[in-house]
Amino acid sequence: MLTVGSFRIQSVVTGTFRLDGGAMFGVVPKALWSNKMEADELNRIPLAARALLAVDRESHRIVVVDTGCGTKWDAKEAERFAIRHNPDAIVDSLRSIGRTAADVTDVVVTHLHFDHNGGLSVWAEGPGGDTRLCFPRASHWIHRRQWDHAHSPSAKDRASYLPIDFAALERSETLRFVEGDEPEPPFPGMEWLLSHGHTPYQLHPIFRVGTEKLVFTGDIVPTLAHLRTTWVMAYDLFPLTTISEKETLFRRGIEEGLRLAFPHDPEVGGVAIAGTVDRPIVTRTLEL
Repeated sequence: MLTVGSFRIQSVVTGTFRLDGGAMFGVVPKALWSNKMEADELNRIPLAARALLAVDRESHRIVVVDTGCGTKWDAKEAERFAIRHNPDAIVDSLRSIGRTAADVTDVVVTHLHFDHNGGLSVWAEGPGGDTRLCFPRASHWIHRRQWDHAHSPSAKDRASYLPIDFAALERSETLRFVEGDEPEPPFPGMEWLLSHGHTPYQLHPIFRVGTEKLVFTGDIVPTLAHLRTTWVMAYDLFPLTTISEKETLFRRGIEEGLRLAFPHDPEVGGVAIAGTVDRPIVTRTLEL
């Protein structure tokens, strides 16, 4: 667990899945990326679906960032991506600090791809029926432009958006839209960073108290193996934009001490970096 001012933050592995290694590393040759991650017989690499759990000891605010792949899969679909989701992962982490799902005050929805927020909801009664939110009392924060995109995705990314994942959120009263290109912080100790290379208006929370800062990198930097500026995913809608966003993020990490929390690394929750923007180096693995 990492302390950032009054926040205590932990990276929670909600499950694992696999995606094609070539898609995860774009134009990077397999001879290079396979030194970082080993592919299976279907060329899929192991990935974690991580959430952040942040508890503010002063305001008693409890924030969950992303919720994993979820359980709304049939066996064939789940096997395609080797999805193993633990629906109790976040709840167990809450229980370890004496809290429950009902105590969660805020859920940050970085974007609505299934591997990040399929866990927003579960079947209310049985597969194929209505769904219910996993954190029904929490405000759910998402950028309005990402919400709009999820409802009208491009041909390239439509398979990543599953309407069943956010149907319960759409009809709830807990949806909170983040607006504009320079959105105001939602509450003290947290501010927003936006990115557009992977998907429009991906929403990244920065936990910031004094000089202590941690950002959830989302799919700008999905894993430790992507800690090279030009190693970007084929899934990105605008890969050159992602490269520019990584340069900005790494510069802040080096110059400001902004620490990075990953969404998909199977082993490492986050790191502190130094070096150069083109060649950042890990100075410390975070105790997340």
